Amino acid sequence: MSVRVISDKCTACETCVTACPFGAIEMRDGKAFITEVCTMCGSCVEVCEFKAIERMEEAATPAADLSAYKGVWVFAEQHKGDVASVALELLGEGRKLADKRKTKLSAVFIGHNIKSKAKDLIAHGADLVYLADDPALKDFNDDSYAAILTTLARKHKPEIILAGATAIGRSFFPKVASSLYTGLTADCTVLDIDAETGHLHQTRPAFGGNILATIMTPNHRPQMATVRHKVMKPAPREDSRIGDIIEIPYTQSGDLRTRVIRTIEELGETVNICEADIIVAGGRGLGSAKNFQLIEELAKVLGGAVAATRGAVDEGWIPYPHQVGQTGKTVCPKLYIACGISGAIQHVAGMQSSDVIVAINKDPDAPIFNVATYGIVGDVHEVVPIMIKKIREMRG
Repeated sequence: MSVRVISDKCTACETCVTACPFGAIEMRDGKAFITEVCTMCGSCVEVCEFKAIERMEEAATPAADLSAYKGVWVFAEQHKGDVASVALELLGEGRKLADKRKTKLSAVFIGHNIKSKAKDLIAHGADLVYLADDPALKDFNDDSYAAILTTLARKHKPEIILAGATAIGRSFFPKVASSLYTGLTADCTVLDIDAETGHLHQTRPAFGGNILATIMTPNHRPQMATVRHKVMKPAPREDSRIGDIIEIPYTQSGDLRTRVIRTIEELGETVNICEADIIVAGGRGLGSAKNFQLIEELAKVLGGAVAATRGAVDEGWIPYPHQVGQTGKTVCPKLYIACGISGAIQHVAGMQSSDVIVAINKDPDAPIFNVATYGIVGDVHEVVPIMIKKIREMRG
């Protein structure tokens, strides 16, 4: 559907300009002109007494032949040669989808000196592993990773491709989707599939987590989605499983736009909060970077990791790798202690799946108490030292 102006009939009366509720019509060279912000509501068509504006039906696009696309793929992320835990979660979910469609589950594994780890992917549910192992792939690069996955997808035509909603997945996966002329749903928390049509139901939080939107890509293949870390169960290991490993030779085509000169690892990056069973998190309520020492001390006596809200990170009190929330990491520890955190929906979206949530805040009406298992109304600077003391006494 589109709306157009018939120039020969337009008298430049400007009635349509004032009638448009979206300000999408302006006068150009003495004629009405419809701009790109038009929503095709039709208000201008109804008010034009000279019939100078009309709706036009666009020719229907013929349905694409989707029968050639088969199989479920997951991008198996690795860190320093070890399979990332998010890859095991994708294999677990991918296995369910593949079984519903009665098709194979494949993993795409890219890196250097990772050949020995490819069998782990088969043990965790993959029927087939496409292995690209080359010294040039030691460091992650958008261009090289995207080129490999795009080339494989064009050749083998998978029905579904999944990746983790990690820094790597979020970085190169959109480039792959664009090259394949298909859609991409980001940060999914639930996946399901219509066994008959093969349409993937991709559910993700929307409007700040207030609603869950289910998205489909019915007319294009492959169907692509990134999945939040720690929201799905990892696939169990079965060493008796048998599968195939297909080695993919890597040849660089074209110039790489970026290259890694040096990698400097921050101390904060050595503790992966996504893997921690106990997390102590601090927010703006701590007041300063110095007061994060309390959080670090409590985490230390509990054997846990330190996390933070975006507000604390934006203040420069703690590095970004510790950030939890929609623009940070999603965590699912056994125990999450929120100190001086108000409970904004953007932060809660990243930690609400924790088994037990303990909230400490001096504001009894703070939203964090709505998701907390246990709430302590009090000043975090008074409560946390008492907790540290008691835990030390209990542990001798």
